[in-house]
Amino acid sequence: MDFSHVPVLRQETVEILSPRAGLFVDATAGAGGHAEALLRAHEGLRLLAIDRDPVALEICSRRLAPFGARVVYHEGNFGDLDAALDAAGEHNASGILADLGISSMQIDDATRGFSFRRDGPLDMRMGSSGPGATDIVAEATLEELTRIFREYGEERMAYKIARRIVQEREREPITTTRRLAGIVAGIVGDRGRTDPATRVFQALRIAVNAELDSLARFLKAAVERLEIEGRVAVLSYHSLEDRMVKENFRRHAAGCLCPPGLPACVCGGRRVLNVLTRRAIRPGSDEVRANPRARSARLRAAEKIAGQP
Repeated sequence: MDFSHVPVLRQETVEILSPRAGLFVDATAGAGGHAEALLRAHEGLRLLAIDRDPVALEICSRRLAPFGARVVYHEGNFGDLDAALDAAGEHNASGILADLGISSMQIDDATRGFSFRRDGPLDMRMGSSGPGATDIVAEATLEELTRIFREYGEERMAYKIARRIVQEREREPITTTRRLAGIVAGIVGDRGRTDPATRVFQALRIAVNAELDSLARFLKAAVERLEIEGRVAVLSYHSLEDRMVKENFRRHAAGCLCPPGLPACVCGGRRVLNVLTRRAIRPGSDEVRANPRARSARLRAAEKIAGQP
C-alpha cells in the first residue's frame, strides 16, 4: 500500500491543533496521514485513532506501527466519540480532529460505489453494515428522494431527478453507479467542470451514512470531552458540513443566547469556546494543483476556554 499521499491541509491542521503531551483523537483516521503528522510533532502525544471502515483502520495501523503503544485503535463512527473514549478508558482529550472527506482509497475502489466516474455496485457505505445506496434508490418514495437530493445535495432539479429515478426503477432495478449517473445526466445536462451527478451522489452518500447526524453528535461530544485549553479541528468539504461546524463553534463562543433587550441573562449560558478561525482555512493553489480533490476543503478550529455550565 502506498502511503505517500499527503493529507489535505496537513501542516495547517497540525499547527492549529498545536500538539502537546496528552491524548489526541483522530476521529476519522483513514489511512493515518494526519495522525502520523500529529505523532511526529510531539513525542509526548498519545493518539486514539477511530474509523468506521475496517479496511482503512488496518491500513492506518500499519502506517502508525512505528509509534507502538502511543496509538490505540477503535473501529466505530466518529459520531460515537463518547463511546470510543470510554472504551479506551479515557475521559478527556487534549485535541480532537475530524476530517469529513472520503478517502482516496474509497473513491478509487469501484466496488465501494462512491464514484460516478467508475462503474460499480451502488453502495456508498463507509462501514460494512446497514443499507446501501441501492436500497435507498429502490425503496424511498418520490417525496423522500426529492428531500434527500434537495437537502443533502442542494440540487435544484431534485424533484425531476427523483421522478425519473422512480420511473426507471419500475422498468429495471438501479444497482450500478454508471446507470444512476446516466439517469441524472439525462435530466441535468452538461454543467461544465462539475459532473451532473455530483450533487446526487453526495446526497445519497450523506443519507446512507447519516453523516450530518454523526457530525452533530461528534460536535457535541467534542466540546464536552475536550480539556480546558484543548483544541478541536474539523475539515469539511461541502457547505452543509461547514455551516454546521461554523454555527456550532460560534454558538459555543457566544456565551449568553438570550434575546436582545432582556434586562438580565436568563439562559445561564457562558462562553465555552474561543474560535481560532475567523474564516475557514483553505488549501493554497499549489496544494490544489497537486491534489484537485482538496479544492473544496475548509478547516475550522476552536479552543476550549471553560467548562460547560
